[in-house]
Parts: sequence; C-alpha cells; structure tokens
Amino acid sequence: MAGGVGTPELAAAVSRAGGLGSLGAAYLSPAQIVQAMDAVRHLTDRPFAVNLFALQPVPQITPAQVEAACAELLPFHAALHLPSPSLPTHLQEDFEAQLEAVLAAPPAVFSFAFGRLESGHLRALKAAGVVVVGTATSVPEALTLETDGVDAVVAQGAAAGGHRGGWQHDELADTLELTRAVARAVSLPVIAAGGLMTREDVNAVLDAGASLAQCGTAFLLADEAGTSSAYRAALTRGGDTVLTRAFSGRTARGLRNAVSDAVAHPLPYPHQNALTRPLRSAGAQAGQADVLSLWAGEGFTLARPGPAAGLLAALAPEVSGHVGHPEK
Repeated sequence: MAGGVGTPELAAAVSRAGGLGSLGAAYLSPAQIVQAMDAVRHLTDRPFAVNLFALQPVPQITPAQVEAACAELLPFHAALHLPSPSLPTHLQEDFEAQLEAVLAAPPAVFSFAFGRLESGHLRALKAAGVVVVGTATSVPEALTLETDGVDAVVAQGAAAGGHRGGWQHDELADTLELTRAVARAVSLPVIAAGGLMTREDVNAVLDAGASLAQCGTAFLLADEAGTSSAYRAALTRGGDTVLTRAFSGRTARGLRNAVSDAVAHPLPYPHQNALTRPLRSAGAQAGQADVLSLWAGEGFTLARPGPAAGLLAALAPEVSGHVGHPEK
C-alpha cells in the first residue's frame, strides 16, 4: 500500500492489534524510510514489515513513445491548468539506498514485489535477522523464490488491488486456487492475498493451505489510512475495477475512471509512473478522483470505515475465543 495510503499510523495500529502492520515504502526516499520506521516504532514496540519494489532494469523508450503517452495525458493536464506533461529525469528511488535505509534499523519482516532479490541483498537481510517475504502470482514464481531462499511467499490472486507483484507469468488465478497450488508446490509458509475482505475469506484461504492472510483493500477506509477524501468517496460510490497500466506502466487493479479509460499507450514502468505523478498530485489536491490511481481489489464495496483495530478484529479468525494479542 505504497503511495500515501499506507501510513506509519496504520501499520502501527494493525501491529498493536495483533496483526503484522506493513509500511509500503516503495516510493519513499531513504531518509523518508528512516523517518517512517521511526514513526512506527514511536507508536508501537510490536513487530512490523517494510515493503519495497525489487530492483529491476529500467526499460529503454523512444521519443515517439514519450510523445504518444504525453498526448494522452494532455487534456487532463489542461483541465487542471497544469503545464504540458513531460517525462522527468528522476524516475524512481534508488533501491540500493532504500534497502540500506531499511537495514540501518531492520524491521522484523521485509517483503518485496515485482521481481527477485539479488543474493547479496538476501544475505544482508538474513544476517540482520529479518524475515524475508517474496511475492508470486504463479507457481513457477513461487518455486523460484523458494530456490532463492526467501522465508515465505505471498500468493497474490487476481482479485488483489494495486500492482500485480509478479515478474514472469501472471496466471491471474483465483486466490483460493493459487493458494492451494502454491501451498502444494513449496515447503515455505504461504501468505494468501487478493480479495480477502471478510473473516470467511480469511478462513477459506487458511483452509486452502495458507499460513497467513494478507489484506489491503479491507483497510482503505481505516481511520489511520492515508486514503484521500476523493479516493474514499470513489470507494463508497461503487463501480467496477479494471486491470490497467495507465498510471504506472505496470498492470494494477483499481477503480475504473477517466484516465484508465483514456490511456491506451502507457510507457513501461517506471517511466509512466513518473510521467503521471504531477497529474496524480494535482488531482489529489483538487479532489478529482478521475485522475487518481484508485487502487482497490474486487471486493472493495465491502470495505468499511473505522479504526484499524476494529477492522482487523472483524477479519481475524478467533483462536480460543480471542482475536489477536492487543498491546497493553
């Protein structure tokens, strides 16, 4: 839940309530990562996770591709009185520096998406005592992650909101089917993700072989989430979700809107993500949901507002009559 929706307050609240809060730090600078981890630790002494996007090569693009992508965004820039779209020189944060910031005061868990970790990165995390979790959208990806030496695998089903976390072949499989298949294929703990909005959903993936359930969309309306007012309003209005590359250049699931409908020639990630950043920032300030990346899973209509601890309690299976282990 990178990009402002996931906050230190949300991560800490989930951890305090007995879950494992996660800090989506992929878009944060190294200094911001340190500040965010410090903020979580100020709010709780319980374990939490930090998530980054795995290091990956930046694809080459042509001037013609840039021109086409800018042309599609030009009407939206004009409507918000922004300068014409242009590709900035700074595309993304440096992964090596981000990971160095994480390792400076290691969290209990480090998770990653979009690819694999280099062996040196994995060794450094394990040497620091960090549990390492990779993301797979197919059985072959899960097997590769197991061979690499991760400690657990997230099996991300098709219903999941936000970016698809795989890097080889995304099966876009039903969450339960993928969970069963990955649990049979690997000897690692499996964390099921994708469309888990109720306690019944969580129980179902645990019965299918998952050790844990990962929920994101269920917390979009949490009091502690950084979800903007326009984003929250769009979620409560309903509608359809679509898989789109319009905002970032990588396939992601979110609410259908004007930009997802209009963009047919996005640049590959991270170019498109950098190109749309000014539009998304201006749209958030103006409360214009039609230009925002409204990431949400298929079950988003079941999301409810309220404190994160209460949302977690509604999701968590009861064990011996108790839910979680709230911090005193």
